[in-house]
Amino acid sequence: MRRLAALLLGLVIPFSSLAPVAAATTRTAEAGAVISWTPCPENQAVECGTLAVPIDWKRPEGGTFDVAVARHRATDPAARIGALMLGAGGPGGSGVEMVLYGAELFSPELLRRFDLVSFDPRGTNRSHPVVCSMDVVTQGLPPIMRSQADFDRMLAYNERLRADCRARTGPLFDHVDSLSTVADLDAFRAALGEERLSFYGGSYGTLLGQQYAERHPQRVRAFTLDSTMDHSLDTRSFLDTEAWAVQDAFDEFVAWCDRDSRCLQHDGDVRALWRELLARADRGEPRLSGQEGTSMAAFTLIEIATGLFYDPANWQYFSQFLAENDSGRTPRPSPPPAPFSGPPDVYPSPLQIFCLDYRLPVRDYREYREHLRRSAKIAPDMRFSPIALRLTVGCLGQPAPTPNPQRRLRVHTNTPLLVVNSLHDPATTYPWAVSTARQLGRSGRLLTYEGWGHGVYGRGACATGAVDSYLISRTLPTPGARCPAVPPSEDNPLREPVTPPPGTSGRLPYLF
Repeated sequence: MRRLAALLLGLVIPFSSLAPVAAATTRTAEAGAVISWTPCPENQAVECGTLAVPIDWKRPEGGTFDVAVARHRATDPAARIGALMLGAGGPGGSGVEMVLYGAELFSPELLRRFDLVSFDPRGTNRSHPVVCSMDVVTQGLPPIMRSQADFDRMLAYNERLRADCRARTGPLFDHVDSLSTVADLDAFRAALGEERLSFYGGSYGTLLGQQYAERHPQRVRAFTLDSTMDHSLDTRSFLDTEAWAVQDAFDEFVAWCDRDSRCLQHDGDVRALWRELLARADRGEPRLSGQEGTSMAAFTLIEIATGLFYDPANWQYFSQFLAENDSGRTPRPSPPPAPFSGPPDVYPSPLQIFCLDYRLPVRDYREYREHLRRSAKIAPDMRFSPIALRLTVGCLGQPAPTPNPQRRLRVHTNTPLLVVNSLHDPATTYPWAVSTARQLGRSGRLLTYEGWGHGVYGRGACATGAVDSYLISRTLPTPGARCPAVPPSEDNPLREPVTPPPGTSGRLPYLF
């Protein structure tokens, strides 16, 4: 579950080379595509390769680049159903990594019945990543703005960063939207020789699944959307629902503290302590970061909390984090981010994918301030969603037109898509799942996990069994089906968070 959460969130982003050696080749008359498969260096049981696709699908004659692909063959060929395509989250997650570690992520029955296949989406990881100058990235401005002058500086910085990233990445920079990735996915399907696909996508990867089903309904066998995006939201709805999500996650942490003696604040007032820590951060008091003479911004505190709420197993860690900051003791260091093996003067930036998928305009500082005020009313403890705010501010000034702007889904498939979501998800909030299921209508079915965290598969026998049954036999849960929450194990030792606390470097937004 820990590795699956990281992969869905796009936080495991290695860029190691996957040079093909020589091996089996898949050909299809339909696409003329060729994939030369060779054992992956990281896992000899998995095959790796590349697939050449157009930079711009509207002008395929304008050049190609290689998409990294991976395949783990079904362990029981006689019982094989077909290919199960995995959609990684992020944006910026690695589908190749999901296949490499599929034996740890998915049930033995899925591994027995399906070839696990996936790819690194265009502009990420091994598939020509979007890269930017390290110098420009480290000059990034905080997403909390306090004047029109701050707003103008942010617009100017975003324009400078986009120009730098475009120059370093090349023409692919303007073609990393999810609709282009949908075309890559269908080319991959054809190269595999599959008439129809089964699909499991998590978090931002659900947008790929939604839009593939919309474009190619006849290719859909069984599609699972775990912790789904809602691609119908405008700026206000996006910020409001995300603010609600982080406040709900904080409320659930407080409720756990009230009932569980493992919480170090069990007999205290968690909300009062949290407000005091934020107030100290607002005043710039030292030692909040655990380093003499330095301070931690309130925004960073809220980001850390949000990241830890991705898994209830981290509640104990957050409780200790609060206690150590309250006492002035040095908190344990955060795990380092995954290394980037590219040149030292550049930094990978998958934010452009989101900026081409979502149009979230904010006219000026006055409108921005109103969004913040509204968020503060919705989330009195958390103030705002750091995820939504980073994404919205990071895309300010994005040139029009947006190639893949928000709109309601129009999906008509023979097999309904299965939408699964936690009731208390701090990122892809439960109201998004309800909205997506309604947009799908008869082509969708919602399964509610009554627990916490981001990502449902692996959280107990009920939810995992329902997903497996759907993917294997296309058996849908009954309408309105719900799976009970699985609390963190009573004997679970205090451990490091599932993912590094986000945003501490100030370089990249924390994504889905």
